Amino acid sequence: MPHRFEQPTEFEFEVDPEVVWDAISTGPGLSSWFMGATEVDLDAGTVRTTMGDFAQESEIVAHEPGRRFSFRGAESPDGRFFAMEFLVEARESGSTVLRMVSSGFLPGDDWEDEYEAMLAGGRIHRQTLVEYLAHFAGRPGVAVAAFAPVGDLDRRWAAMLADLGLTGREAVGQPVVLSPAGLPAVEGVVDLADAANLGVRTDAAMLRFTRGFFASGIGHHLFGADAAAEAEAWRSWLAAAAR
Repeated sequence: MPHRFEQPTEFEFEVDPEVVWDAISTGPGLSSWFMGATEVDLDAGTVRTTMGDFAQESEIVAHEPGRRFSFRGAESPDGRFFAMEFLVEARESGSTVLRMVSSGFLPGDDWEDEYEAMLAGGRIHRQTLVEYLAHFAGRPGVAVAAFAPVGDLDRRWAAMLADLGLTGREAVGQPVVLSPAGLPAVEGVVDLADAANLGVRTDAAMLRFTRGFFASGIGHHLFGADAAAEAEAWRSWLAAAAR
């Protein structure tokens, strides 16, 4: 049977509401932690997200400055859609509560695997938001989303980890030194780890490597002065490491 879903999550951040609002309602803010490079056009009422060769345009359905922001992707002929809602609440202590709700509809009888992959992706983005507001709040980042060819996931995932000098058994909080071919060595700390995803935070980046559901890839957010050049270097790295 088809599946309609709604996944709410609530956070409390020790940062001002204005900082949280910028992170969830502006293009530079969303690009710093969400799925890919994002543009928010309030005049046109759209949110456009680009991930590698894929781009999606969503309609802004609510924009209440400092309080509520939500957008919804176009519905496909079979009823499939995806939507996001963010609710921001200031606390007297100076902290901020953020309620984030992802929702949508998956058609067909084989929705379970896709739904599980979507849940896994949601966990990555939520953790990346937490890391962003804890370590990079207010710094606009460059999003790098790139994917290997579809399929052969286990082999490509293993090749990516091997090229980085990792085992796949790293734990959150563990210091690591990545050794990507063609790039300088990268020192950081693991901030996300499960069987199919690995995140490493450095002083100037949040690096995300994933086995993927359809294709292995990367979903980095870079904050350094040479972020654009570094983004292209990581795309080239993936093309070689996971070919």
